[in-house]
Amino acid sequence: MDALSVIKDKAGQKNRRVVLPEGTEPRVIKATKAIIAEKIARVTLLGEPGRIKELADEHELDLSTVEVINPVESADFGSYVDDFVELRKAKGITTDEATATIAKPLYFGAMLVRHDRADASVAGSINTTGDVLRAGIQVIGLKEGINTVSSFFMMTVPEYRGEENRVFFYADGAVVPNPTVEQLASIAVSTAESWTNLIGTEPKIAMLSFSTKGSAQHDDVAKVVAAYEILKSEHPELKVDGELQVDAAIVPEIARSKAPDSVIGGQANILLFPDLDAGNIAYKITQRLAKATATGPIIQGLAKPANDLSRGCTAEDIVDVAAIAVLMKG
Repeated sequence: MDALSVIKDKAGQKNRRVVLPEGTEPRVIKATKAIIAEKIARVTLLGEPGRIKELADEHELDLSTVEVINPVESADFGSYVDDFVELRKAKGITTDEATATIAKPLYFGAMLVRHDRADASVAGSINTTGDVLRAGIQVIGLKEGINTVSSFFMMTVPEYRGEENRVFFYADGAVVPNPTVEQLASIAVSTAESWTNLIGTEPKIAMLSFSTKGSAQHDDVAKVVAAYEILKSEHPELKVDGELQVDAAIVPEIARSKAPDSVIGGQANILLFPDLDAGNIAYKITQRLAKATATGPIIQGLAKPANDLSRGCTAEDIVDVAAIAVLMKG
């Protein structure tokens, strides 16, 4: 089985609930039907119930299998407004402003996750990444010990060195343009946890650069080295090495030559890029030239899962991200 099939099976075994705030979007209705049929998760749809029913009838979705909530009519609406006022009091938010904000499905969905009424939120088919992330950060907040929200792409390569459907995580490919040393280390920690939650094997992190073990000197190299030193000091349990060129990270023979003492020995499964330029370019090159499947971006670093979608996503994409999202809880 490929990695996504395994993830869907694992998600189904958890019997968790995903909230889909964009409940009046036809692709979300189609995805909901598939999520229920494949027993990946239980589903909560947010939006105007009449419109959701119209779409459900059109796509033959049995709404008796789904929870439908109109945020402003929810019994929890008032308490969520009060909670948001408390969360944002340092910003001087008024009750009226909080009421208008929590009425938005993105924020109400994040509140459901915050209060464990749902295990994960998935949105972005009709909302921007910025809007999805703001709702997650303001309502759910960052995970303890993590200083930045970031992302990764799950890259499934059809064949690599004799292995079919080889999976790599590329981080960060969508969120943090030019991470600081501390952010780079934090992204590595988040991605290692994501690998463990989704794949279940040991994460092996390569902190990438145009230099391998001092072969070049530059401020950009120094940043990667400094982040590596933070990881070794604060997370000695992680199997991580850097700075490495990508061939020394994923080709054992080259690792033996360029980095003979590397703890990952050319067997990296997480490629940590020094900036968004590198990460975004690399995932698209891998997708196009190696015919890899790119799943994501998957958002990480929040205290509880809230994942983004491309506005060009398909219903199948929503299903895949929903399965990933519920497993990101751990």
